[in-house]
Amino acid sequence: MLQDTRTRAILIQAALLAGIAIVVVVLLATTARNLELRGIELGWGFLWLPAGFQIAETILPYSSSDPNWWAAVVGLANSLFVSILVIGLSSVIGLFIGIGRLSTNPLMSGLCRVWVEVARNTPLVVLLIFNYALWWEVLPLATKAWQLAPGTHLSVRGLSMPAIVWSVPALASVAFLVVSLALLLAATYAAGRHQKVTGKRPAYVAWAWGLILAGSILFYLAFRDSVALEVPEFRRANFAGGWSLTPELTTILIGLTFYTAGFIGEIVRGGIVAVRKGQWEAATALGLSRAQTYRLVVVPLALRSIVPPLNSQYINVVKNSTLAIVVGYQDFMTVIGTMINKTSHALEGVAMILGVFLVVNLTLSALLNAYNRRIAIVER
Repeated sequence: MLQDTRTRAILIQAALLAGIAIVVVVLLATTARNLELRGIELGWGFLWLPAGFQIAETILPYSSSDPNWWAAVVGLANSLFVSILVIGLSSVIGLFIGIGRLSTNPLMSGLCRVWVEVARNTPLVVLLIFNYALWWEVLPLATKAWQLAPGTHLSVRGLSMPAIVWSVPALASVAFLVVSLALLLAATYAAGRHQKVTGKRPAYVAWAWGLILAGSILFYLAFRDSVALEVPEFRRANFAGGWSLTPELTTILIGLTFYTAGFIGEIVRGGIVAVRKGQWEAATALGLSRAQTYRLVVVPLALRSIVPPLNSQYINVVKNSTLAIVVGYQDFMTVIGTMINKTSHALEGVAMILGVFLVVNLTLSALLNAYNRRIAIVER
């Protein structure tokens, strides 16, 4: 039996797994014994106790009397909020940096190259600390805030801008429209596949889009008084109303976006260079402009080379968001750290951090891998 290669491989793997399991059990038992000797209890009951600490800036409603599990959810929402904004901004900026690196204009290509080199060769922690220190040294007081646009002001207190205020009926109508549009996009995609197979496009798609347009107009007429634009106003020592970004949040957004856009710009440049010269020549022969060539030919083809390394950069954004602690922004990592200090449940807290970031990154990776499989060239 041992002479069979397959059987021998299975036995070796089983022995390896058994050894790992024994080591894990011994470590857990030793840890539990040491914690018991020090009077530290293991368990997750602390999650239902009142948090007892404040979170300065939150996306979700929160108070210090809420349980610890809700504080963790609020911290996670802060981390995801930062990560999503940075991913979106850095992707758009990185696209233009990558294209600008290949520009025939020496000033444009030079500036984009400086951006890439500074971002790729500067430690992120140093960049964040520098931006945060620069914020307090350069920006004026709130009484002399810079007006970037009507209703938009920048000062040491943060960035204040107008915000759209929705009432409950308006939010319900918007949610209905979002769900309807999502279903229509799925129906449009299915109709496109049906058209490729049969050569005929179902008529219901055009009618559905017409109904959605009519419904949008009716919703607007019915709930237009439920939506208002709130403009920040200066009161006492700061701006009130509208939407405000604190210096901490603005610093982490600018720093992470600058850093990540440099890497994405180089990824985009490499993907564009990977497009064969014949594709450029074919687009030129068809009479396409340079902008049309990029939009219709080069970028769709370059995506096959761009998406895999882009996956790693997006995952790095989620992991790098934990560095918000260096500028005082309370994200998931900071909230769990505060919870550990108050409850002494370090193992449970660290396990929560590892588990949550593992789930978030694996989910993000699965979505990008699915998109990568969809745009990959299928060999027959």
